[in-house]
Amino acid sequence: MTTTPFRKTIMRLLAAITLALAGLGVATPAWAQIDVHFHSFNGSVLWGRYPHTFVIFEGELEDGTAVNENFGFSARSSAEAITSGPAEHMIVTETEDTIEDTNHHFAITVTPAQYRLLRAEVLAWRNHPGDYYDLDENNCIHFVARMAEMVGLTVDVPSRYLRRPKAWLNYVTRRNPQIGAEEID
Repeated sequence: MTTTPFRKTIMRLLAAITLALAGLGVATPAWAQIDVHFHSFNGSVLWGRYPHTFVIFEGELEDGTAVNENFGFSARSSAEAITSGPAEHMIVTETEDTIEDTNHHFAITVTPAQYRLLRAEVLAWRNHPGDYYDLDENNCIHFVARMAEMVGLTVDVPSRYLRRPKAWLNYVTRRNPQIGAEEID
């Protein structure tokens, strides 16, 4: 995802200092971090994609392993989710082409340990027994709300936002001015 020129400069400077210190035999901490990006997709019922929200994990672990993955939560069958209540669920991922057409609302930087907890939560949602997707109780917004809560944001899901991911992430932005993000039109 987008990294500001200032941030790139700082990361390069930190990497150079780390390499210099390592060359002198000085032990240095790993500069690993993961950015959690929060996205919404406007969708269109006419074109077969409902509005959606998801997270992207991007960065580097302590051992230098690159992280670049994304996760959302959905019903396996939209018709089942709409007509019969709880439905079979799945974790979905977006392609790079799809991501380019989404709304990037904000990003939060987490440690590798926090990232591992987030990944465990993704697996918990994926592996939840029974039919777990529910349009009103456990949809993509609830999934992303859990991710936001785990990174320390103030979140809730008012009923007026249950089917409006972009509006909901704008609401989260308003509730968390400390992240310095702006709402998306």
